[in-house]
Amino acid sequence: MPIAVVKKLWGLSLFGRRQEERIAAETGRQISLPALFLGLSLVGLALLHVWLRLQVIHLGYVLSTTSKVQSQLEQENRELQLELATLTSPDRLEERARTRLGLREPEKDQVVILP
Repeated sequence: MPIAVVKKLWGLSLFGRRQEERIAAETGRQISLPALFLGLSLVGLALLHVWLRLQVIHLGYVLSTTSKVQSQLEQENRELQLELATLTSPDRLEERARTRLGLREPEKDQVVILP
């Protein structure tokens, strides 16, 4: 029965207060406070769970990207160390000094020993 009809009949004393509550409960119009709190808590927990899962996925992407960048930087560091070793090798420096600057080994009379 619709609530309006029940209230109208209850007002005529055809239905008692308990019967009205039973009919309201059957129609689902009356929700208890603990049930409402439980429902809202479950919805809140579900939203929290979804948010946490999204954070885990996001941090996974960030970690993956950071790991790739670290690998690239380590490779670049190895290449730069190799280039530095090549550029500062004594044989290469001597060859460059001879060809570019025209330097050569000093003669015996060019060497001055200081006291």
